[in-house]
Amino acid sequence: MSIAEAKGTALPEVIDASSITEYTDDVDVLVVGFGIGGGCAAVDAARAGARVLVLERSADAGGTTRMAGGHFYLGGGTAVQQATGHADSAEEMEKYITAVSPDPEPEKIHAYCTDSVEHFDWLEGLGLHFERSYFPGKAVIQPNTEGLMFTGNEKVWPFKNMAVPAPRGHKVPKPGDTGGASMVIDLLQEELKRLDVEVRYETGARNLVVDGDGHVVGVRWKTTDGEGYIRAKAVVIAAGGFVMNPEMVAEHVPQMAEKPFVLGSTYDDGLGIRMGASVGARLKHMDSAFVTAPVYPPSILLTGIIVNKNGERFVTEDSYHSRTSGFVMDQPDSAAFLIVDEEHMQRPDMPLCPFIDGWETVEEMEAALGIPAGKLVATLNRYNENAAKGEDPDFHKSAEFLAPQDHGPWAAFDMSLGKAMYAGFTIGGMATSVDGEVLDDDGRPIVGLYAAGACAANLAQDGKGYASGTQLGEGSYFGRRAGRHAAASVRAAATS
Repeated sequence: MSIAEAKGTALPEVIDASSITEYTDDVDVLVVGFGIGGGCAAVDAARAGARVLVLERSADAGGTTRMAGGHFYLGGGTAVQQATGHADSAEEMEKYITAVSPDPEPEKIHAYCTDSVEHFDWLEGLGLHFERSYFPGKAVIQPNTEGLMFTGNEKVWPFKNMAVPAPRGHKVPKPGDTGGASMVIDLLQEELKRLDVEVRYETGARNLVVDGDGHVVGVRWKTTDGEGYIRAKAVVIAAGGFVMNPEMVAEHVPQMAEKPFVLGSTYDDGLGIRMGASVGARLKHMDSAFVTAPVYPPSILLTGIIVNKNGERFVTEDSYHSRTSGFVMDQPDSAAFLIVDEEHMQRPDMPLCPFIDGWETVEEMEAALGIPAGKLVATLNRYNENAAKGEDPDFHKSAEFLAPQDHGPWAAFDMSLGKAMYAGFTIGGMATSVDGEVLDDDGRPIVGLYAAGACAANLAQDGKGYASGTQLGEGSYFGRRAGRHAAASVRAAATS
């Protein structure tokens, strides 16, 4: 099956174990996919004593993880938080994640927050070292190697009133926007080599094998040179999302089907998700996506107002960039504009939301943008009157970004879908237990099957509640839990 053949929406055939006469391998835990979720699952399964084999479709490990900036969303009092003077607790972290989750899973959130410091220590034990430093500004990613920054909506209304804000974006110490997580993959490769775990590259899992009881007992694999079957007591699917599958995107997240750029690797084609669905896995949040076109940096632009085509504000401007973008998608024609006056105008170094023009009067700008007469004037006047008093009764913008926009001329940036350079990835995947067991429509575990990383539905549920570092954080943490539980189930079966 080629890359093209692995796409589409059809579910792979399920293979009956009774029809197989020969297996090429017999292992305890088989991991499908070597991104951060699969790599961490393999490490902890092997450390627990399981015989582990990893299959990776590409020529090298990493997948989309190698494209990430390197943030891990961690808290509860990590060494970096303590060193930089930022008090945090698992309880406040749990309140925050619960508040931003449209469909919170309390057991998962509690485990993630309670174990966050241990997981931080595990990552550093692997060989990572997060710099004990803090970046105080509002940016998409730290410009240097600072180890900590705010990467979500912790300081944004209404969440700042629901949980004590704390920075939890822990960044791998590599300057720049992407590639910071590559060193995590490199370290996982080294650890698996030390544990004597084989990784077979350019080898793709294509179908799941089930026994007469419907338990998953292996996979069919395929390479350019041949194919065969692997018997496994547990299979962990960690094969990525589906953003590179046009048919699945059109079916589940049509808002991403045409205009946004996609963020993913070649193999984010949803095959792992469809393999799970073929044996009855329940799928969750398949209509959710992370879509963004940040207007900052420079953060001074957030002192302005963001309005829709009717001249109405609809989001607090100091929100995390994907939250703002998510609300843009909800507006009429997904159209929006950022309005700033001359005193607060700065040109971004990388303008993802293009500058439209400047006008001497708000009335002229209003007409040029096609906003109904008087609407933008009224919105801006109300904002300016309240901002002059240090207030924002409508959206409660933080004082740091609250400033009247009353020194003309006025400028506008286009945040509209199709005009701004939006990019995104899919969020949905298989429903899982706190230990990565794949669940069916009745909420029961499918025996022998686990999922981790972008093909599993965990903490990331939509772009409005997302924080940078969630996918690396949850992928690594729940990958570890899946690997450990899979290994434990093998031991339990052997002694029963």
